[in-house]
Amino acid sequence: MESKPDTIKVSALQREEISANRADLFVTVRGSSLVSGDQAMKKAKEVSQLVDALTSFGLSPDAIQLLGVHIETSSGTLLKSSSATYRLRIRVDKLEQLAELLDIIASQKHAILERIEWKYPEEAAQERGLETTITKAKAKAEKVAAALGVKLLGVYDFMEGAFDEERPPMPFRAEAMMMKPRAAVADEPSLGMEIQHSKIVQVNVDIWYRVSEFGQR
Repeated sequence: MESKPDTIKVSALQREEISANRADLFVTVRGSSLVSGDQAMKKAKEVSQLVDALTSFGLSPDAIQLLGVHIETSSGTLLKSSSATYRLRIRVDKLEQLAELLDIIASQKHAILERIEWKYPEEAAQERGLETTITKAKAKAEKVAAALGVKLLGVYDFMEGAFDEERPPMPFRAEAMMMKPRAAVADEPSLGMEIQHSKIVQVNVDIWYRVSEFGQR
């Protein structure tokens, strides 16, 4: 068995708060009739009303996706007149539009915002964090080696970890979406919910450095 060389272990971490730069809105629409497939976006009256309102505001039709349809029938017989609940995902790439988009959804009688899923530039933050922690760890290892009277020879082992400290999703109630009609909104926002979001991203490293024997600096 190969013996382990003389090593010292150093740890470093970097925390950064990042703001969401995109969001997905998950909306349910209660429809009075059943339409399946992509046709639901145009032929289910309550869904098409919401889609028209969003696209008239300037949202791309490609940003609105039908995720599923739940059929509701009391007789057990499936009819075209059966009511249905449509689940939509609305992608918001420009968060400066979020308040107005939420207001549009709230103005639709049959639409309910279920939740907001925030999207972050996590990859760039983690790359910055990794570079910073490696720099911190190396500087720390050099100080430790100097204090111990040894020389750094190289890296023996390396471990990286990363995790988010994001607040739990904010629950939405139907009454939270009961806003004033858009015509009645002048200078003050009608939202009763959070429209900006941030979280902490942490990157940590553990590095084992190979060192020379004592007295061989």
